[in-house]
Amino acid sequence: MSALPARARPTAPPAMPSHAARYTGAVNFRIRAITLDLDDTLWPFAPIGARIERVLDDWLRTHSPRTAERFPIPVMRDLRDRIFAERVDLAHDMSELRRLTLRMAFEASGEDDPHALAETAYAVFFAERNRVDCYPDAIDALARLSATLPVAALSNGNADLAAIGLDHHFAFQLGAREHGAAKPESSIFLAACERLGCAPDEVLHVGDHVEMDVIGAARAGLRTAWVHREDARERHPAWPREDIAPDLVVPDLAALADLIERMPVAGLRHATPSQELQP
Repeated sequence: MSALPARARPTAPPAMPSHAARYTGAVNFRIRAITLDLDDTLWPFAPIGARIERVLDDWLRTHSPRTAERFPIPVMRDLRDRIFAERVDLAHDMSELRRLTLRMAFEASGEDDPHALAETAYAVFFAERNRVDCYPDAIDALARLSATLPVAALSNGNADLAAIGLDHHFAFQLGAREHGAAKPESSIFLAACERLGCAPDEVLHVGDHVEMDVIGAARAGLRTAWVHREDARERHPAWPREDIAPDLVVPDLAALADLIERMPVAGLRHATPSQELQP
């Protein structure tokens, strides 16, 4: 495999727990394309978020000391969370919510030009946002998946695959901001299917989030794969819903690529109970 961009380095592999979920052993339905979540599916977001806070705080101490003093990291985080909760009309636009948080902090600190400062600070944020450390399996598995089927990125976040250096693996990237609505709204899944030229039940949506990814995609009529990684097990040690279940459950993208590569060219339109493997 060719050298990876520094901004897309793989992280150290996690150890599998003894209470791991039961994983799908076969795909016995037909798909023609894949939509793929990004945060916590290709890379863990928590380290990115923590680093963004530190880098922005350092930047503020140099370029707006009064804001850094009034809004240390925990206070800035509280402001961000409050704005995100209040501005539900912007739930699909993480970039504008971030800009709004920065503008309000600069205004509250008495800066002369809060809008200009917010734009400069946002550029600092965005650079850090796109420094990702992929899961150890992710980049190789992504190459395998995209060599087998068209793959489209489908995300509520504001990561830029071109800036990260992974856009060549994707047919396109569809974000909530571009679409005007966020997962789990059905419309964003259906818009991706339309761009792929596929019926919803011919598309497999892959992601880590129970509601945003699996439930949202299933309600839109897509097939679903729940990526249940080690770093998700404190939140969901097992599938938590009884009304809707994922079509596939995998511990990582490498396992998904194994399944997709073994998938029959012309499979069944309706799934039958699949084999399960206990890791």
